[in-house]
Amino acid sequence: MAQISHSTITSEPQTPNGLRRQLGLASVTALVVGEVIAVGIFLTPAEIAKSLGSPFWLLMIWLVMGMMALSGALCYGELAARFPEAGGGYVYLREAYGPAPAFLYGWKCFFVMDPGITAALAVGLASYAAYITSLSPLAQKFIAIAAIVALAMANIIGLRLGAGLMRWLTLLKLGLLAFIIVWGFLFKLGDWSNFTPFVAQRAGSAPLLAALAGGMVAAFFSFGGWWDVSKLAGEVREPGRILPRAMALGVTVVTLVYILTSAAFFYLVPLDRVTSGETFAAQAGEALFGRSGGEIFAGIVVVSVLSSLAGLIMAAPRVYYAMARDGLFPRAAASLHPRFGTPARAIALQAALASLLIALGTFNQIIAYFIFVTVLFIALTVSALFVLRRSAARSSDYKTPGYPVTPFIFLALVALLLFLLAAHNPAQAFLGVGVVALGWPVYYWVFRARRKHKT
Repeated sequence: MAQISHSTITSEPQTPNGLRRQLGLASVTALVVGEVIAVGIFLTPAEIAKSLGSPFWLLMIWLVMGMMALSGALCYGELAARFPEAGGGYVYLREAYGPAPAFLYGWKCFFVMDPGITAALAVGLASYAAYITSLSPLAQKFIAIAAIVALAMANIIGLRLGAGLMRWLTLLKLGLLAFIIVWGFLFKLGDWSNFTPFVAQRAGSAPLLAALAGGMVAAFFSFGGWWDVSKLAGEVREPGRILPRAMALGVTVVTLVYILTSAAFFYLVPLDRVTSGETFAAQAGEALFGRSGGEIFAGIVVVSVLSSLAGLIMAAPRVYYAMARDGLFPRAAASLHPRFGTPARAIALQAALASLLIALGTFNQIIAYFIFVTVLFIALTVSALFVLRRSAARSSDYKTPGYPVTPFIFLALVALLLFLLAAHNPAQAFLGVGVVALGWPVYYWVFRARRKHKT
């Protein structure tokens, strides 16, 4: 895509904070789909299916977690319509509960989750690239950092460039997944008997309730990231109309892709031959493409992960930008590039921190400690809808369909998920909460005092 001139960018309508509203329905939907569908769809079905031992219950998990994601997306849609500005969950927490909880959310995003997940995706991309062509560990780190830097530069040069790249990567990803599904069924490369018994669990499966609990947790993280698009609300045209539609449409597409891809994998590989997610993907690739199936499948995974990485690098820095504008982050992060009109310093900060984590090689365990508190913040954000409706803060034309049942469904399923996460590893869950709580004295002694002094 050609570089965008300054005159082209400035023709777009601006928000009060200087960001330009350039994103339409296609770009926002592509961001939802592109960020959510990553390597999980190639690994998660095997993990859940092996435990459940039943195609029917795997289908039920995808449908239930898809319904959960859709109900959450509908709630986030109203929040985004009420506050169509950069920052997403940070803004909604600030408006509902005040600056302190919003700061803790941003503290967790900047120092842990955003750079950690960015690093994990980039390293995953490089490891699959190494499967195609032999690469040394040092070369893999170089490729991972280079991918982050290249995508960050694309988003600094212009949102349109980043959004255009995101659209093409998402279309390519969906096209490749559709090809896998059609190729397998059209040329009868599998066996329909792999779906029997359809409902009953196979011998050796885990107890149903335990398997369902583990499957729900795994499926939730396969849907993770649909909420990130709200961070770009300050750059979406007609956000009250486009954001709710894009989030609902994106989650629906993801759910259908997960169901159809899982069905194709079941058709290609007998469940009794599944040992792990990696071997499952390799077996499916071999069934589809013969001996070269592993390399071709690895290439498809690289495209999927690259799309997710592009979406994360596009959305995440808007939180630091919004925090800086509120005086809760170094002021430099609030500046826009004089030519491109993008929060260039905020984008560069995320890229630099993620690259540092890759160089150090320690981030997977760190991310695990903050999964519980991340889900907790999502629940608090959806709960903000009740608070904001009572206060009548910034009404919008878009209202969450089925309110209050819709947010109650989402919160009930999230409560169950939080219980399962805490029960599985209570020390990990509460340590993550404790580390996030350490941001409170930073807020109180540094940023709260500074804001009070300004006032």
